[in-house]
Amino acid sequence: MENLEKYNNAFVEVFGAKVEELNDDYSKDNVGEWDSVHQLTLVSIFEEAFDIMFDPEDIMEMTSYAKGKELLQKYEVEL
Repeated sequence: MENLEKYNNAFVEVFGAKVEELNDDYSKDNVGEWDSVHQLTLVSIFEEAFDIMFDPEDIMEMTSYAKGKELLQKYEVEL
């Protein structure tokens, strides 16, 4: 499975999103289900899928589809 597919699947699993709904506008500001529990679940899935460990500051910043991609690049994960 490619990294982008793993990334998208995490959003599908956590939020019940459809892959075609995922874009840079998908964020806590416009997704009603996005709360701290869902955010931590998303982070947990990313850490396991990509074998990384996020810094606490990065966990707090994981507030959108776009920001997640940006943060993963910081950890040298290519999407």
